[in-house]
Amino acid sequence: MKIVGVGCGPGMLTEAAIQAIQSSHLIAGSERALELVRGIIPAGAELKPITDFKTLKTLPDHAVILSTGDPMISGLGYLGGEIIPGISSVQLGAAKTKISLTNLFLITAHGRNHDQAVHECCEMIRARRKVCIIADPAFPIHTLGDSLSSIHPDIQIYICENLGYPDERIAKGTAQKPPKVLGIMFILFIVPEE
Repeated sequence: MKIVGVGCGPGMLTEAAIQAIQSSHLIAGSERALELVRGIIPAGAELKPITDFKTLKTLPDHAVILSTGDPMISGLGYLGGEIIPGISSVQLGAAKTKISLTNLFLITAHGRNHDQAVHECCEMIRARRKVCIIADPAFPIHTLGDSLSSIHPDIQIYICENLGYPDERIAKGTAQKPPKVLGIMFILFIVPEE
């Protein structure tokens, strides 16, 4: 099977991803992933909306499984097979904020332990690393801000929402005054002072 990253939003497909999708007869993906590739799905291809992620390993070897963003960043790369990366929100957010990916520590907090993510972030900031957190709507940004304030109150926090979509939004704040989240799809960049 092929795990194909469809990017974080419209127009974020790689040429290799397009070729894999266009040559497939069985394509599985979330509703959002399927919508991102709707215009390039070949006529007659069988579409399988993902309703239970546990069943993905039972798909035949010729299946293409769509993963939003990049399969190896909080995606479906764990399924194995051939992995074709996509343009992730991490890549796009770093480009939009001009934050280098060098020395960046990535934390996935989407649907996971938020307290652990805050702790890991603070440890990395103490080690002078930049941090990117892939978050979910319940992520406690003010708790993160309070924790980071004890390290340095003016540490920069960027919130990147709906990257790649028409309503994309990037807001900048500090640990003492973190930016507000307005949407549900977002990542955070936390940058220690140079």
